[in-house]
Amino acid sequence: MSTDPVAAVPDSVNFSELVNKNKQTLARLKKSQRLLLHRRDGEDLVLTTAARAEQDRTVVSAATRMLAAMARREPGSTDLLLDVLPDAFPWVRFLPEPDVHAFAVELVDTMRAAESIANNASVAQLLTAWQHTAEVHSDPELLAALTTDHDADYGPVPNPMDIA
Repeated sequence: MSTDPVAAVPDSVNFSELVNKNKQTLARLKKSQRLLLHRRDGEDLVLTTAARAEQDRTVVSAATRMLAAMARREPGSTDLLLDVLPDAFPWVRFLPEPDVHAFAVELVDTMRAAESIANNASVAQLLTAWQHTAEVHSDPELLAALTTDHDADYGPVPNPMDIA
């Protein structure tokens, strides 16, 4: 198996090639197992075979179940998870210690729940939210601005419908 990150990048074609040159485009799919379809008026799409998609789902499911089982069984496994998190997610170094622990627990729980419904969108959203939290902690001025209790009262907020 290749560890070359470039090898993981799928071939890409314009969506119109799938429509106009479908035999050649599908031959490329057969060769590479995955095609990135660029669309002019929408989000790019990834086209893959059903067998490849099932393989990907199986791998993610197995990794999730193994991580969750390790986190539940061994008394020191939480410590191990906390030790390896900075290798997997370097930005956790900016989180306060209690937040690193909360992130680890929430990540495992969310991965288990997402795997049970075969939809990883919640895991991606969780990772994005925690990364943004780490970004705030990495900037002392931003952290101060967001955590300082401001006593100033600027009065009632006008109804936006009244402003013309």
